[in-house]
Amino acid sequence: MKHTIFNRLLGLSIASTLLTQSTYAVELLNITDGDETTIVSLGGYAKIDVRHVNGDVGYQDYWAANLPGGEAIETSHTGFNIRESRINFKITHGEVTGFVEFDLYGAGGNEVISNSSNPRVRHFFINYKNWMLGQTWSTFMPLQALPEALDFGGPHVGEVFVRQTQVRYTSGNWQFAIENPETNGDGDIGTPSSAVGLSGTEADPDEAIPDFVARYNHSADWGQLSFGALVRKIDQGGLDETGIALNLAGKINTYGKDDLRFQVTVGEPGRYAAAAMTSDIVTNPDTAETEVEGTTAFTVAYRHFWTETLRSTAFYGAAETEVLKLKRSHWGVNVIDSVTNKLDIGGELGSFAVDDDGITAIDSTYLQFSATYKF
Repeated sequence: MKHTIFNRLLGLSIASTLLTQSTYAVELLNITDGDETTIVSLGGYAKIDVRHVNGDVGYQDYWAANLPGGEAIETSHTGFNIRESRINFKITHGEVTGFVEFDLYGAGGNEVISNSSNPRVRHFFINYKNWMLGQTWSTFMPLQALPEALDFGGPHVGEVFVRQTQVRYTSGNWQFAIENPETNGDGDIGTPSSAVGLSGTEADPDEAIPDFVARYNHSADWGQLSFGALVRKIDQGGLDETGIALNLAGKINTYGKDDLRFQVTVGEPGRYAAAAMTSDIVTNPDTAETEVEGTTAFTVAYRHFWTETLRSTAFYGAAETEVLKLKRSHWGVNVIDSVTNKLDIGGELGSFAVDDDGITAIDSTYLQFSATYKF
């Protein structure tokens, strides 16, 4: 045994002190016992947002829930919040790694007295060699293509953006996964499978086949490209069909530290794309028939470094559906500076627009200032 009991207690004491003082510490604990080493590390960031939204779409402006009945909402709102802040722990023991992360976007709390926010699980998974099991970003989601934005998630409307439980296998540049199935629009509003029996009814009774994802990733000196394919069974609402979607994404290094990021999604991605702005199954207003909705979504963003630490990103994202002709778009431009290697401050101006069939085009403009301390 390489560490004495005294050394272990000393390590635990140091880790406890670091957590109490909220100081930066990548590695909280490192214990070697025989041939096995256990490493515990802390990560995350603290972020404060000051955001003003003005226009026809409610705050937070990208949620469809702020368009009840497709009606515009006259909005002028300034909000302060820390809810995007997050904390994670990573525990490695030999070839096994466990990871858990929470942010503060859970339910509960109000702005009257305490401004409390409940923790919400973002990621909770295990890695062993080439296998990943648990909840994290969908294998269909190209993380390298996400723009650097201050708005929470950036242009959701043009992105693939899903976290869910899955089993993933990686072999070289290839990734294959089976992921949690969920048909959005079948009336169960995404009832978790863990809720089966709690209400006396079975949740998602027809979703018996997992979603399948395959992705190929390529990295070179000039940047990264990925190509993803999604196949899923849609057997709700009287339908029994196979939904297929494709995604092409990349991050291309241009000049110096600058980069161009993009992604394009086509097919029947449903809830996987555009922040679930459309149901997987819809009623065609022309034929009154139930159909699987198709969606085309894309984002493009360019990041330019003015100095070694000062940079700006200009981004645009949009999506349109085939049957209901829903249209969303989101643009933004920001300036962000790394005051230290752990502290970023910046501002962002942007706008979110809705131009669906049957309603007058509406939009909201936002101005946001943020400070982020990464630990």
